[in-house]
Amino acid sequence: MRTITREYGYARVSTKNQNEDRQLTVLREQGIPEDYIFVDKVSGKNFDRPEYQLLKRVLRAGDTLFVKSINRFGRNKQEILKEWQWLIDAKVHVVVIDIPILDTRKYQELDGINQLIMDLVLQLLSWLAEEERNEIKQAQAEGIAEARKKGKHLGRPQINLKTLTPGQRGILEENYKSWKNNELSAVDFMKKLDLKKNTFYKIVREYEQQAFV
Repeated sequence: MRTITREYGYARVSTKNQNEDRQLTVLREQGIPEDYIFVDKVSGKNFDRPEYQLLKRVLRAGDTLFVKSINRFGRNKQEILKEWQWLIDAKVHVVVIDIPILDTRKYQELDGINQLIMDLVLQLLSWLAEEERNEIKQAQAEGIAEARKKGKHLGRPQINLKTLTPGQRGILEENYKSWKNNELSAVDFMKKLDLKKNTFYKIVREYEQQAFV
């Protein structure tokens, strides 16, 4: 039976292109050995993540799990609460480095504190989610305002004959006569070009006008 307790770190970024170095630096500053830091590069919508699931298999009662921030742990409120409860039930301490009050080691001698911590986590998650929504809305509004200042068009990009890719242009030229001779259906032609019906007919008209200029 293992009596030595260990400290582990968990870091997460949403995609393989994102950089986890800042999280790793913070975890190393806590004195966590490199071999005890687990990193996932996947979405935080749930906890079906390979490194996190491996981490759960090695965690034991008395161990401590460090994460830099609550949104690196996850982004789905209900999923986070479920995992937090699992960790509490497994008698694993949790430390959210950016939120010092979320350090369950401080409360281990207090009876009935777990539900209070869960309630606090829920309130923090709700607040963080709202803040994130507000930040996204503000960034979008600022981006739109800046684009308007520069006179940029803000609607969907207009697809026309000039904006076709070289590949689409080649398909159009190669198959136009077959389509006009009823050897190729309009539906199949649209699929080849990867165009919607209205856009397809608009581009065909432009092509015909250009051909007869």
